[in-house]
Amino acid sequence: MSNKLNLGILFGGRSCEHEVSVVSARSVLKAIDTKKYAVYLIGIDKQGRWHLGSDMGQLVNDKEVNALPSSESIAADNILVTLDLYHQGNLTPSHNDFSKIPRLDVIFPLLHGTFGEDGTIQGVFEMSGIPYVGCGVAASAIAMDKALAKQIFTAAGIPQAPCLIETRYEWDRKADEINNQVERSLGYPAFVKPANMGSSVGVTKANDRNSLVKAIGIAFEYDNKIVIERSMENCHEVECAVLGNQDPVASQVGEIIPGAEFYDYQTKYIDDKTETLIPAKISDAATAKVQKLSIDAFKAIDGAGMARVDFFVHKDTEEVYLNEINTLPGFTPISMYPKMWAASGIPYAELIDRLVDHALQQHRGRAFLKRSF
Repeated sequence: MSNKLNLGILFGGRSCEHEVSVVSARSVLKAIDTKKYAVYLIGIDKQGRWHLGSDMGQLVNDKEVNALPSSESIAADNILVTLDLYHQGNLTPSHNDFSKIPRLDVIFPLLHGTFGEDGTIQGVFEMSGIPYVGCGVAASAIAMDKALAKQIFTAAGIPQAPCLIETRYEWDRKADEINNQVERSLGYPAFVKPANMGSSVGVTKANDRNSLVKAIGIAFEYDNKIVIERSMENCHEVECAVLGNQDPVASQVGEIIPGAEFYDYQTKYIDDKTETLIPAKISDAATAKVQKLSIDAFKAIDGAGMARVDFFVHKDTEEVYLNEINTLPGFTPISMYPKMWAASGIPYAELIDRLVDHALQQHRGRAFLKRSF
């Protein structure tokens, strides 16, 4: 009998970050220790259907998870499945053939963006009773919503860039008033961001009123709530990785030097012009502050498993400002989360092991709770 854990890697999804998710899955699959895990790739196509592939490489070699034309044309190595909400760890095939369906011990979700790191899929895992890597429902939802996260971090006393939070409802009714308020309280340049989006999708830098109006329009294409934030000029852009549950630890601090005006989606994943430095070119005192605030932010949202926390460090004063927290950071070859842990003495394969261990530990900690009849 095999002692391997049946590990499901869930990737793809319906969000704008589908392709990044596929690359993350490809990277994890390449690094994972197959002596410890029986790996089952579950690709979610852009229509939201779950595909279980017996040929593990097939689902991650392409740019996206390809949708099947119909359930009647399912190939033997590509089965449409769903997660059984009544039997822990079970997958249910759409065509009632259970012969090739594994019972999963733990799931590693690599679903970046909406429907993946916003608490929705975590709720499905909770309902099915299966252990999963990463933060729970509440922490995932809070971190994904930049507006809610800012309110939580403010209550926790963590310094951040000044910002305004606006909804489409308010914008439609008093756009001029909002523009005036931005100019009075934030000034230019300013960043406009969808509240619920990752990988800098929909983020635009505004340098005057015309570009501000345009930026707001772009952000509202992705969400009905946006964040308008003062641009933190003359700052190092740094990141720190957090690992653990109740007693988390912080990695070495890394620095991002964008190959464009700011670290947008194009710069992150397409142009390949961004430079990364580990450790960051900041003082030991600033590094220690970033690491402490990373753990503070992680605890403030009740994080579990992992997160990447992004900061601005002023080049002259070394004041530190939290930018955002990402509870499901990228695992691509250029992603900072695994690179920062590698620089901290935890190589990629061991990092996967630790994340799985934390997932199982977190699950055991909830097992005794009276959560249902």
